Amino acid sequence: MRQPAIPTVQIDNERVIVTEWRFPPNSETGWHTHGHDYVVVPTTDGVLQLETTEGVHEATLVKGQSYTRQIGVHHNVINPGPGEVVFVEVELR
Repeated sequence: MRQPAIPTVQIDNERVIVTEWRFPPNSETGWHTHGHDYVVVPTTDGVLQLETTEGVHEATLVKGQSYTRQIGVHHNVINPGPGEVVFVEVELR
């Protein structure tokens, strides 16, 4: 059984939700659907697994290299590796 990833909401206002996500080894978000477009800003390098309805995919995160996704993404994010992975997620309202 995996432990939960650790979200810390930094900003939650009428325009954005900014959350730091910390993924200790063998942690996960649990299945969820994104209700907003969002940007992810990795603060560490690492590899995460994305469980989706289409199967399991790997996502390689590079510190400082941002990426974006659109509303409606449905997945479970898992850290299968030996080290902590951390990113900041900015949801756009």
